[in-house]
Amino acid sequence: MNQPPSGAAGDRPARLTVGVVGAGRVGPALAAALALAGHRPVAASGVSDASRRRADALLPGVPLVEPAEVLARADLVLLTVPDDALPALAAGLAETGAVRPGQLLAHASGRYGTAVLGPATRAGALPLALHPVMTFTGTPVDVQRLAGCSFGVTAPEELRLAAEALVIEMGGEPEWIAEEARPLYHAALALGANHLVTLVAQAMELLRTAGVSAPDRMLGPLLGAALDNALRSGDAALTGPVARGDAGTVAAHIAELRRHAPQAVAGYLAMARTTADRALAGGLLRPELAEDLLEVLSDGGTR
Repeated sequence: MNQPPSGAAGDRPARLTVGVVGAGRVGPALAAALALAGHRPVAASGVSDASRRRADALLPGVPLVEPAEVLARADLVLLTVPDDALPALAAGLAETGAVRPGQLLAHASGRYGTAVLGPATRAGALPLALHPVMTFTGTPVDVQRLAGCSFGVTAPEELRLAAEALVIEMGGEPEWIAEEARPLYHAALALGANHLVTLVAQAMELLRTAGVSAPDRMLGPLLGAALDNALRSGDAALTGPVARGDAGTVAAHIAELRRHAPQAVAGYLAMARTTADRALAGGLLRPELAEDLLEVLSDGGTR
């Protein structure tokens, strides 16, 4: 395989021209971070008005061109398209001859490693998977948030130092993820981050229904403390009626949800059952209290 571009020490990328295929929320922010490290964004592709606005804000003066032209201009190309579009994009770029031997192609998908870039790799590209573990807004604040952000990194062994160096230059912390572990790694992140947003949004809706005028202000300190405790202590941080085995309170919760927010019942039951299982396994929930609780959860509070 071709050797990656390298600096004098051989363990960091030389100054690269950078292109972005897919000017969504992620690509322009990564390219802007690389620009701060001395690399030079030269081209981006994007067709929507939102993509154009993001490119203008984060990559001023960088022209929007077709994907093939992005590859023609750049040493390092960021393929920042939705996960489901990535396999076809990699195959299409290879089939049309857009890939240049020795060119670095990096995607930011959490789901995939480098195998998804197989067609481009066979055409001579140097494949990298650099997934920032962060949510993006599509605004300049994203570049600042990359400082200290973990990146899930997958690359061939000979490209490992170059991949890790690029992450460090973007302000991130590289974490090596094996190719076969990428789906599980991504599932874990989705479970924690995406479902957290759903839970918080649902909790705010319920508080508004209960008459709370500023649910965000009420939840902020509580959720901040719960997150901090969970990150520090794991299951030992569990509190509340499920962990205590308070079956009557849980039954009352379910009854109120059925009355005021039936769409929230299934989620409450699923999370309560999982919480009970983990509290039992961790010795927090006493078995003699668990029986009534699990009965309430098994029948959905309908008795």
